[in-house]
Amino acid sequence: MKRTGCGFISAFFVVVLTVAPAGAQFGDILRVLRPREASLSSGTIVEGLRKALRVGTGNAVGSTGRLDGYFRNEAIRILMPRELQTAERGLRLVGYGPKVDEFVLSMNRAAEQAAPFAGDIFWNAIREMSFEDARGILQGGDTAATDYFRHETSDELTAAFLPVVRESMDAVGVTRRYRELAGSPGVLPLIGADAFDLDQYVVGKALDGLFHVLAEEETKIRTDPSARVTELLRSVFGP
Repeated sequence: MKRTGCGFISAFFVVVLTVAPAGAQFGDILRVLRPREASLSSGTIVEGLRKALRVGTGNAVGSTGRLDGYFRNEAIRILMPRELQTAERGLRLVGYGPKVDEFVLSMNRAAEQAAPFAGDIFWNAIREMSFEDARGILQGGDTAATDYFRHETSDELTAAFLPVVRESMDAVGVTRRYRELAGSPGVLPLIGADAFDLDQYVVGKALDGLFHVLAEEETKIRTDPSARVTELLRSVFGP
């Protein structure tokens, strides 16, 4: 086995033995790693990676599933649907600016309320991870773990998010505000509001944002030289 592979195995063995604080970052776990000479079983490798991924996914869910988790994050903020974007300027010019702002805010609030439901789904995927899955993630690219979760959990996340988003949007008036905007003079014929599925739009954007944050969490330790504070990390991820 190449030295890089051994470094990963040793690293994740120590993660299993390390009790991380509740607020730990994914990088924090890897910063406390020290080389070990022990030869590890495939089960230990998988369990070590599971420990790290629980922290990484927990951080992503915690970041998005709080007040302003989407709305104040420019990278994942849910914007006006494309079907309404062409009409947005006109709506603002004729005095509908506050309604537009309320609509955008309420979509983001719905996503923030749905995000915590991803936690158990991610944990189930982690528990079911095979040795081949773990090896693929360890040897993969900067977002290999994120890609794994996207492939394994997207359908289940969509099913879990949809009723939460629908209920939340009803409660905060998203659908009503959308209808108000869509019913503004000259807008309805442009967007075909009856055919547009606003619930699916918000769910799709919510998942895109969640995976974006998860990818950032994963990429940090793989690519940021300043995070490699031990010889082990430098040997695994590069100087």
